[in-house]
Amino acid sequence: MNAGYGLTVRWSLEDAPADAADQLREYVVGTSIARFMFLDGLAFKVWRMREGEWFEGTYVFDSEQDRTVFRESFEPGAATAPGSVMIGSAPITIEDWEVVAIAEGPAGFRRGAGPEVS
Repeated sequence: MNAGYGLTVRWSLEDAPADAADQLREYVVGTSIARFMFLDGLAFKVWRMREGEWFEGTYVFDSEQDRTVFRESFEPGAATAPGSVMIGSAPITIEDWEVVAIAEGPAGFRRGAGPEVS
């Protein structure tokens, strides 16, 4: 048994428009969460951001094949993906990584918007 297969897609926000962070929050909560809740083979996805620095999608897939299928479908259109359009540039990093282990704490996994989204 394994903990999953990771993938990171990261964009730089250094030269992004001033309202990019707000646009990304609205898009993720209003559209993207629903899309990924039903993506076959996806165990979970976390959207992370350091405003003014970077925005990323952190994925964990059930199998290496699921990760490969997603990556191969995403990469050709990465420069025109909704996040890229809002940010004004393509991802700076798309990389596979090993999930060594996952621990779920007593609070459990949460689903939904972060504190900056009302």
